[in-house]
Amino acid sequence: MAQLLVRDLDPAVVARLKDKARQNRRSLQGEVKAILEEAAERATREEALAMIDKWQRKWGDRVFSDSTQMIREDRDQR
Repeated sequence: MAQLLVRDLDPAVVARLKDKARQNRRSLQGEVKAILEEAAERATREEALAMIDKWQRKWGDRVFSDSTQMIREDRDQR
């Protein structure tokens, strides 16, 4: 496994990370690792735009009805 060293972090940042680690019942290292893994899994801008393009091509110019009236009617029946 690779190791990573981060220098010159603001002490306030470290304190917040320690608080988050404590809340999540993890070590500071475990918390930072979880944060980095989560950030690395997020889609890049290009991936997100490709996903949007795919859905737009799939649904095309299809127009969906506004469900507001149906929701109000359902709520009024209760």
